[in-house]
This record gives sequence, structure tokens and C-alpha cells, in this order.
Amino acid sequence: MIVCELQYFPPVSFFSTLFGETYFYLDIYEIYRKMSFRNRCMVAGAQGIISLSVPLQQGRNQQLPMNEVRISDSEQWQSRHFKSIRSAYNRSPFFDFYQDELAAIYQRPFELLTDWNICCLEWAKEKLGWRTGIRFTDSATPYQHEGFTDLRNRVLPKNFMEWKPVTYRQVFEERTGFFPNLSILDLLFNCGPRTSELLRNSDVRV
Repeated sequence: MIVCELQYFPPVSFFSTLFGETYFYLDIYEIYRKMSFRNRCMVAGAQGIISLSVPLQQGRNQQLPMNEVRISDSEQWQSRHFKSIRSAYNRSPFFDFYQDELAAIYQRPFELLTDWNICCLEWAKEKLGWRTGIRFTDSATPYQHEGFTDLRNRVLPKNFMEWKPVTYRQVFEERTGFFPNLSILDLLFNCGPRTSELLRNSDVRV
């Protein structure tokens, strides 16, 4: 059994690692950790990598369980994030195919970071036709005992490009070079229906 942290539109390696699993666990009781993908995702723009970060009410140094971390509504972050995504991918092959549904998600109000991340993951799961089951931890008990593989904090903003599970054509690749292991959005916008096949055939695991 695998346990992972709950992330904001996770990197491609999250999906390539878990795609063939029957189910996995998401830890919603762990203490929030800064400098992670819990409130951040990476996409590619004309000038390089863009880091999209969800603002939090008590800042990034808070020591609350993930299921208590609240999103700050003092900034129009959803509007800014979607504008950045649209600017980066409006010339990608499949952005038009997904943009209306994605825009609707970015217009919905969310108070808790976990609710936002779950919404993002469920949307991606549906677009991928991904049948792996998602379960949630039911306590703050450490999942380091026998029978569990702990993948929390394995892939972080400081090391995410060390994994290159899938190679494909990116919008600004000729200008910026290829960026591996960006958010699943990058792969979906560039590869569309082929995304599931690429993830299924990837032999890279974190």
C-alpha cells in the first residue's frame, strides 16, 4: 500500500507512479509542510517554468494538519492562476478541449486546501480515465510501518525535475528546452487522450 501527500495538480511522476495501482492513500492528517506541492504546481510558459502557489491564511510556516489548512481569500489567486495557465497553454493542442471545465473549477470558492486539491485530483482523474482507487487516511498515525510505502515528500519543488517519466512535445520547447515532470496539466494540454497511454507505459517510479 502506498501513502502520498495531497497535492495541487500533481507532477506527472505522481500519476506515472500510481497509475497501475489498485488504490493508494492520501494523508490528510499530516502536518502541512512548506516548499512542497501541497499548495503549489508547476507549469511551463514562454519564459520558462511558472510556479503557481495557493495563498494560505496563516502563511507557509503554519503547523496545522492538512485538513485544517485554510486558503486565504485576500487575493484573487484563482483568477490569476487560470490566466497564467491560459496564457501558457492557449496554443497547446488540447487546451480548448479542457478549458471550459477547468475555468469552472477556478471559479468555485474553496475554504480548505484539502478540498481544493481533492477537486483538482478528481478532475484530472476523470480526464485520464484513471481507475485507481483513492482512499484517505483516518488518523494522524505515521504510515511507516510494514505494508506501507511512504512516498510523502519524495518529489518536491527543489528536485521534481530529477524524474523524467514521460517525454512529449511542449508548447515552448524550441525556446526554453524540455521541462520534465511538470504538473499533469502540462501533459494533458499537450497530449490529450494520449496522456493515459503515456503514463501507463512509463517505467519510471519515484
